[in-house]
Amino acid sequence: MTDLSILRGKHIVLGITGGIAAYKSAMLTRLFVKAGAEVQVIMTPNAREFITPVTLSTLSGRPVITEFFSANTGEWHSHVDLGLWADAMIIAPATASTIAKMANGVADNMLVTSYLSTRGKVFVAPAMDLDMMVHPTTKRNIALLQSYGAEIIEATEGELASHLVGKGRMAEPAVIADAIASYFAHGCDLAGKKVLITAGPTYEKIDPVRFIGNYSTGKMGFAIANAAAARGADVVLVAGPVGNLSLDSRVRRIDVESACEMLASAESEFASADYTILSAAVADYRPAEVAEHKIKREKDKIPTLELIKNPDIAATLGTRKHDGQRLIGFALETDNETANAADKIHRKNLDMIVLNSLRDPGAGFGTDTNKITLMYADGRTADTYPLKSKADVADDIIDKMLTL
Repeated sequence: MTDLSILRGKHIVLGITGGIAAYKSAMLTRLFVKAGAEVQVIMTPNAREFITPVTLSTLSGRPVITEFFSANTGEWHSHVDLGLWADAMIIAPATASTIAKMANGVADNMLVTSYLSTRGKVFVAPAMDLDMMVHPTTKRNIALLQSYGAEIIEATEGELASHLVGKGRMAEPAVIADAIASYFAHGCDLAGKKVLITAGPTYEKIDPVRFIGNYSTGKMGFAIANAAAARGADVVLVAGPVGNLSLDSRVRRIDVESACEMLASAESEFASADYTILSAAVADYRPAEVAEHKIKREKDKIPTLELIKNPDIAATLGTRKHDGQRLIGFALETDNETANAADKIHRKNLDMIVLNSLRDPGAGFGTDTNKITLMYADGRTADTYPLKSKADVADDIIDKMLTL
């Protein structure tokens, strides 16, 4: 977690919309104020049905703004002045309605007009029911906000107000505060740098309907790509076959299927990359021959599958690394973890390796968390981290990558 004291003196506009998660915004306000930030709360009219302005005014030490004009005095609240004042703006919770208005410039309340006038960094913490979260219009609107430079603080899974269970819970206040503190801590420390990342599995065809693959979902690589983009890098992500993962619109994505295709794409981008992070789980072998038609099941005969080695992407790029380039690999191990990772560092000419073990609960394929150890070619002591979200792990990896 980032030290929240970096928020001291920062001007934060906290936008609160009409969702059940609005109660969490009281704690978020408290975290900001305790860290020394100045907080101006703006509420949509519907938000007042879930939490009172009095509560938030007491916590923030400022009158809460809900309308363009004060009812008693007719005083006009300048959204332009608020936009200039804010170092950062966070909308938490952000309902589907407000996200749609922000994405499409529907300036019919004080919150959205202030967003349109904000020059500081904008963060959005969605909160809604799971069907709304996965609806194509919501996905499109979130992607639009990302393309405008907003950082999305992902909703989490759990029981929702509808009593359904799924993704849609607003991130916890501590997670949101950490994301904003991390932004101010890191700034744009990768500005002007190109970061090449590989992610996900590779599929090696047996026939038109079957393949050799693995359980990788690409979540770790996508988290690293999003973190690098947020820190100002020019990011190229070479992705194997993965599901629908959230990706910063500033990331240039190249989709591939096989190890050979991934190598070809990585090679074409590698020469101009300052940092290359190979998080993909590449299949070690592929069928020697790919059947042109679907292999039929025989009554008595069991087909034999002959395998040949796939190219080693990390080792190949390691031989082509030039001065000034940094190459980071991954090692997912089940036994002799440290020894195997140390061997890979030197054998593949890596500068750093990210080690995780399938023996650690919550780490590895398909999870939203990871537990890593970072090992280095220069002989420095390894860094071991506790179980964290993959978003936090991505920042840990980048932080240490910058020290190489």
